[in-house]
Amino acid sequence: MGGGLVVNSVRKGSLVRIGDVTLPVDLVVMDLKEFDVILGMDWLAQHRAVIDCYKKEVIIESSGQSKVVFVGERQVVPVCVISAIEARRLMLEGCESYLAHVIDAEKVNPTLKEIPIVRDFPEVFPDDLLGLPPQRKVDFTIKTLSGVAPIFIAPYRMGPMELQEHKKQIEELLKKGFIRPSTSPWGAPVLFVKKKDGSMRLCVDYRQLNRVTVKNKYPLPRIDDLLDQLKGAITFSKIDLRSGYWHFRIAEKDILKTAFCTRYGDYEFLVMPFGLTNAPATFMALMNSTFHEYLNQFVIIFIHEILVYSRSMEEHEQHLRIVLQILKEKEFQVIFLGHVISGDGIMPDPTKLKVIIERRVPKNTTEVRSFFGLAGYYRRFVEGFSINCWSFDKVTEEGSSCSVD
Repeated sequence: MGGGLVVNSVRKGSLVRIGDVTLPVDLVVMDLKEFDVILGMDWLAQHRAVIDCYKKEVIIESSGQSKVVFVGERQVVPVCVISAIEARRLMLEGCESYLAHVIDAEKVNPTLKEIPIVRDFPEVFPDDLLGLPPQRKVDFTIKTLSGVAPIFIAPYRMGPMELQEHKKQIEELLKKGFIRPSTSPWGAPVLFVKKKDGSMRLCVDYRQLNRVTVKNKYPLPRIDDLLDQLKGAITFSKIDLRSGYWHFRIAEKDILKTAFCTRYGDYEFLVMPFGLTNAPATFMALMNSTFHEYLNQFVIIFIHEILVYSRSMEEHEQHLRIVLQILKEKEFQVIFLGHVISGDGIMPDPTKLKVIIERRVPKNTTEVRSFFGLAGYYRRFVEGFSINCWSFDKVTEEGSSCSVD
């Protein structure tokens, strides 16, 4: 038998709310420590409560009130934890052990408004490009070889779905002011390329125009040289210019050369389109001149991609703010692809390695050359790459044959 308990306070006519139902209760005031209120057997009987032990439910059907079902908490099975010493002893005795890495599968990536510094530059991160870019110091020009007559290629045949998508994208480009109707004697055909996400990218086949264009010799940076700049950095932010080439206007005198022909009429670009031979070099020159002061300090650029790198998070905040301020002043719109913090150095992209690993065995000299052209891109990550591959040198020589079973 338990001991007696003396109380000197009773609160009659108190109200307790369960769900949407409010019921009267007389409360005896005492120290319950872990609980706020205990509704005893007398009260449960008064309100015709039914206890379902299997379902762990209490059903209350008090007269004149709605039915209330109260579900109790499910018992949590305690986790069995052992020490590292005990775990080692068990493994020495032959017990199997497994390492599980638990992640929150429903974790949502933060929005731009939730990222410090980035949220201070909303003008740089619009949902979409809405109109022509500002006039810059230099416009994109298309210088063709002397004596070349305008080239016109008839439109390619398209299926019903492609025509539907074609019309839709033409209307979007017209709405944004990136193209306009054209009466140019030049004309290139249009085709579609499927992107990774399954959507269709409209591409203009400028190969004939490129063939007669004077090439811009501005050099693109070597990837190896760019990666060497990252030594010692542990914090990175990647920024991608949204539809990068469309930040560059075309010189008025050369707009007619960008004309493309469609079933819905002829059009010409007012901004630099994709597919022109000098577009990468011209855009690279623009970006280098924009960030010239900070190149090789904490910024590297490859065409429309910007990487900000720093040796600490505090330093990185300053660097990122400088870059975003420049983008704001120059009226560039970008996509923020996120922060990465790593002290493990530079590593190849696992998705790219998967392509190499799953590539079928080469069957001839051409396929061997193709494979080593792809694998050779990652030679900096493989110790003794050349030594391991020397036996294939003879196979790739002119006139050699290769047969792999």
